[in-house]
Order: sequence, then C-alpha cells, then structure tokens
Amino acid sequence: MKKLILGISLMASTFIFAQKDDVNAKLQAANKDAMDAYNAKNYTSAAPKFMEVYNLLKTSGQDDKIYLYYAGLNYALSNNVDEAVKIYSELINSGYTGVQTNYTAKNVKTGEVTPLDKATWDLMKGKSKDYTDFKSEQTPSIEPDLYETLATLYLNAKKNDEAVALIEKGLAKYPNNAKLKSYLGTAYYQAGNNEKFMASLKEEVTKNPNNAESWYNLGVMQSKDPAMADQAITSFQKAIQLNPKNSNAYQNIVYTVLGDEEKTVKDINALRKTDPDKATTMIEARKERFNKALPYAEKWYQEMPTDINAVTTLKEIYSITKNQAKMKEMQGKETELAAKQPK
Repeated sequence: MKKLILGISLMASTFIFAQKDDVNAKLQAANKDAMDAYNAKNYTSAAPKFMEVYNLLKTSGQDDKIYLYYAGLNYALSNNVDEAVKIYSELINSGYTGVQTNYTAKNVKTGEVTPLDKATWDLMKGKSKDYTDFKSEQTPSIEPDLYETLATLYLNAKKNDEAVALIEKGLAKYPNNAKLKSYLGTAYYQAGNNEKFMASLKEEVTKNPNNAESWYNLGVMQSKDPAMADQAITSFQKAIQLNPKNSNAYQNIVYTVLGDEEKTVKDINALRKTDPDKATTMIEARKERFNKALPYAEKWYQEMPTDINAVTTLKEIYSITKNQAKMKEMQGKETELAAKQPK
C-alpha cells in the first residue's frame, strides 16, 4: 500500500456576523492562521486551526463542514492518523458530500465574472442592468474522496477489518470506483482473507485485463496452491506481456514450474531402491520442468544480474540441463556476488 498522498487547493473565506464583532475577529484570525500554515505546508499547525474555525462557526449557528474537512485533510497530511480517522468517519457518517452551489454574474462594464451570495444573486437576477449571464453551478461531490482517503488511512494503520467494512460501504454507493475496488483487495490480503482477495483480483483482471499488477498478484495467490500451478503461470505470463521488465514475475514462474524441489529430490532418492523405474520417470519429469523454467530464469537474470538468487537458480538449472559451460559461468558470478554480500 502506498503512503497516503493528498493535495487540494483550500479557499480562504471572509466571515461577517452582524453584532458579533468579537466572534468575527476570532474567525478571521483563525482562518488566516490556518491558511498561512497550510500554504507553508505546516499541516500540524493548520489542522487544529481549521478545527478552531469550524467550532467557532458552529457556535455561531453555522455548521460548515468544509472546515471540518480541511482539518481532517491536514491531520492526514501531518500523519495524525487517529484525528484524521475520527474526522473522516464523522464526515462520512453525517452524509457530507462537500457539494456547494456557486452563484456568479458578469459585470456589464468590466466584463468580469463576479461571485455572489445566493440572496444577492436572486435579488439581482432579471432585474439588474449592471449584471448579466447569471449562472449557478454545483461543485462535484467529494464523498468518493472521503471513502478513498479513510480507506487509505485504515490500511496504512493496518486496521484491516475497519478498512473492509468501510470499503464495502463505499462500494455499495459507488460500485464502479476503481480505487475502492483496489483497496478492498489490499484489505482482504492484509487481513489474511486470501479467498476473497483472489476473487477480487479475478474480478479486476476481467474488467481491466491490462492491469499488470493485478495479473501478477493473482498469479502469486494461485501459486500458493499446487493444483493451480498452471493458472498461476498463465497469470504471471499475462503480467509479463504487459510489463516485460517484471523480474518478480519471471522469478515466480521459475519457482512455480519447478515446484517443491526439496520434496521431489527426497522422493526420487527414496524410490531409487524400491522402484527404480518410477524414480527414472520422476527424474525425466524433473528435467522437463527445468527445461521449461530455463528461459524464464534467464530473463530473471537478465533483469536482475546482481541478484544472487537469480544467479544461483540459473546455475542449478544449467547443471540439471547439462550445460556445463553456462553452469561454470554462473558459478563464477555466484562466487563474485557472494563475496560482496554483507557479513
């Protein structure tokens, strides 16, 4: 899961309350301090100042949750997860969407578009000769962003059960939200629910077949079950087609093709005395697997030439496939890399 990254342009406001000059002065000061801190990227200071603005407004009878949102955003940016979670949860549970209606009109003399409050806009519309092009426009809902951000906070904090519950709630409202779908898979995985994680990955690659990361993750989950080895290889191959430099996909194909080598060798050695024919059959099948794994091992090494695991694996494959020259080359590489390993 990537670290939380957020960004938004906050709008400064002017507050005027008739016969409440003291409250207005406090609001102006708190709002200025909040905006100055935010613009200076001092999110730790900005967050409580936006909370102060919100609380002062609420005390004056105006529950303007945009400032609660600003506070939550800055708590998130300052990595104060507990406070950010508390605020984002409150916003979501209250049904806050952030949708606002902006009212404007064009000044006939200057040609400039002027923002107006609703009462003035209603009063002037159709009556004023000084203004024209009266428009009202709604801002987009930020509710999906609230779900996405809170989900990220939960996942980064490893609160996986909370993340699953929240994301499922969000997807009930926004079933096509790609980020929430991706986050749900991550939450299932972090919570150890592999079955649901695999189901979410299958759904993702069906709807978005060009998602290399999802194909790779699906291959990883399938490779955990030997009965799904062929499916895992296919998924890894899909990931490679979309991202030919995915060294992890090459590595996992090699391991999936070879299977449990330790058990295979043990079984062959046990059968040499009791059933030599069956042991020979297993030896030949093992050679076939090594031949099948060879081109992927070579690509793994090509992408990661300083990875000692890639070198060692390729050395062993060359040994089994009787390519002595290449085996010795990899043996030399292995010795060279081993000498550079920290002791």
